[in-house]
Amino acid sequence: MCPNEKRPQWDTRGEVYMAEFKSGFVTLIGRTNVGKSTLLNLLVGEKVAAIANKVQTTRTAIRGIVNRDNSQIIFTDTPGIHKPKTKLNETMVETSFASIPDSDVVLFLIEATSEDIGRGDSRILEKIKEAKRKTILIINKIDLVKREKLLNLIDIYSKEYDFEAVIPISATNQKYKNIILDEIEKNLKPGPAYYDIEEYTDQTIRQLAEETIREKALKLLQDEVPHGIYIEVEKMKQRKNKQEEDIYDIEAIIYCLKNSHKGIIIGKNGEMLKRIGRAARIDMEHNFGLKVNLKTWVKVKEGWQENDAIVNKFKLN
Repeated sequence: MCPNEKRPQWDTRGEVYMAEFKSGFVTLIGRTNVGKSTLLNLLVGEKVAAIANKVQTTRTAIRGIVNRDNSQIIFTDTPGIHKPKTKLNETMVETSFASIPDSDVVLFLIEATSEDIGRGDSRILEKIKEAKRKTILIINKIDLVKREKLLNLIDIYSKEYDFEAVIPISATNQKYKNIILDEIEKNLKPGPAYYDIEEYTDQTIRQLAEETIREKALKLLQDEVPHGIYIEVEKMKQRKNKQEEDIYDIEAIIYCLKNSHKGIIIGKNGEMLKRIGRAARIDMEHNFGLKVNLKTWVKVKEGWQENDAIVNKFKLN
């Protein structure tokens, strides 16, 4: 049966009715560190976006795909909105805003701890209003506030835009997954499946490997280092080992801005680099479903955040 054909389902009385297949593109947008990548991974059910307890973890627009009985939802996780200081930062913000007009539905994430609509959230609201997109307001981290504060925040935002729904959540809690997906599905139009039902992301294995290494570096390195790095997988080859098991040979370079950062990334006797590589390899083996032989090097590339050839890699495709 083709994905855009009508599919039979049973209602509560046991009678058959016909439901049209729906599909659409959904943008996740919000300020830095608001929980977009955590929510994307929750909704997709697979790890497709890097997560770290640091701002600006997501640099590019990352797609995750959810296949349901009567719909296919393609999510785009965007870089957090922040005040740009480099060409890289400017590109990240442009990427986020550029995704809004092309969306069928927008998931606008804010933090429950917010007192009011801040500058970053105001900018996002302006772009949503300009695009006139269907938008669902997601209020994350509700476990950190009392009910009265949450209700006040809902009231403040509801006066600013006619949201399709307002859903308070904790992005780490599975119970909110279907609540959000059901609401999104209600707001989609009939359409075909754009991806195979077995796919959960349009990222290549190479991109997933780079993001995995960067995530581990973000988690393990000191605060001044992580956002001055980018990862480039130079070689990737699949082969069989002596036990006839499939294995990926991956060689990657961690680029940083300064020699002092290089020393921190490598660590005493290479221990930090080993920790990053070990953590990344374990994650890759889990996500790829086969063994990984990972080799990493560290090189200095001063001023890469202002280099057009590198920065352009982070633009929305």
